[in-house]
Amino acid sequence: MSAVLLMGTSVVVYSQRPGGRSGRTAAVDEPFVGIVTSEGLQEDLFSIKSTGVSTAPVREAADAFLAGLNDDQRKRTVFPVDDSEWRQWDNRHRSPRQGVGFDEMSEAQRKLAFEMIGQSLSAKGLKKTKDIMKLNGTLAELANNFDEYGEWLYWVTIMGEPSKTEPWGWQLDGHHLVINYFVLGDQVVMSPVFMGSEPIEAKGGKFKGTIVMQDEQNKGLAFMQSLTDEQQSKAILMRNKDGNNNLTEAYKDNVVLDYAGIVGSELSDEQKDGLLNLIEEYVGNMRPEHAKVRMSEVKEHLNETYFAWIGGTTDESVYYYRVHSPVILIEFDHQRRVAPFRTAEPTRDHIHAVIRTPNGNDYGKDLLRQHYHVHDHSHPHTH
Repeated sequence: MSAVLLMGTSVVVYSQRPGGRSGRTAAVDEPFVGIVTSEGLQEDLFSIKSTGVSTAPVREAADAFLAGLNDDQRKRTVFPVDDSEWRQWDNRHRSPRQGVGFDEMSEAQRKLAFEMIGQSLSAKGLKKTKDIMKLNGTLAELANNFDEYGEWLYWVTIMGEPSKTEPWGWQLDGHHLVINYFVLGDQVVMSPVFMGSEPIEAKGGKFKGTIVMQDEQNKGLAFMQSLTDEQQSKAILMRNKDGNNNLTEAYKDNVVLDYAGIVGSELSDEQKDGLLNLIEEYVGNMRPEHAKVRMSEVKEHLNETYFAWIGGTTDESVYYYRVHSPVILIEFDHQRRVAPFRTAEPTRDHIHAVIRTPNGNDYGKDLLRQHYHVHDHSHPHTH
């Protein structure tokens, strides 16, 4: 079953997914295509090549993490590199997670897990990861619900075997924090990534003072405010934001989403720098050398990059914005409160952000397809 949603000039088509996560859901069983426009898949955007940036630190840290698990934990944690487990991540706690949880890890195992994540991310990205986890602990305190929320309710899976030449990767899955990290040689694809929080700041409790997602929020607004009135009129899809607007969260791997808003070719040089600065805020969660490679892809398509907006444009407004090009998709959304209480209107105290690689390279799927085409024709893969 599919649904069509009209948002300004954009058209979104996506599969409806039944609740629950046990077994193979309809959305996960659906052959992977990726985020595309209504014109279809844009091909030849990604290629297997050397970046000159070593992934050895990530591989070695992953080996050490796996070596630190017991046999039962390792059996639950390792999946084939082409397993559908990649696509079963979910920001919400609606069914059992896969892999090994931080809640069951020893202190030594947690240190090894964070070392693997830390070798993959920038210092900023690692801090943000840990702070989101802490704020999930704050939410547990506020909601008095330590079964659904908590600092350590996050799970790690490894896809494939850490290798210099063969594809592999890891996934971190939990509430308001999902990272998919694919590795092939010295290439990295870090998407989909989901980051957010509720609340966004701990005003008391164990983690008092912890705050996240402010740069994503403020840089998005600053870029919007840098546009002229005429440019803003092109960017704004709707001025009234009365709900949640993210379109590409869990189980939305095959969304058909047309470009909307103002296109990069209509921006001044200074505004283009501002847009790149906004994108880099998200890409910069990666290890700096790999972020530089990723930003080079983004820059190649800057004139084809669209910026769209829903909501107000004042310093107190709630809003949604989207950055969308052939090679990157970013969504930022102020959402309704859910816990410890619900609100009918969106608030700045509940934020969701999603980063994806359109046109078939989420989870490194396009690189994996090319790898199998060259190295092994026995694996049936649908692009």
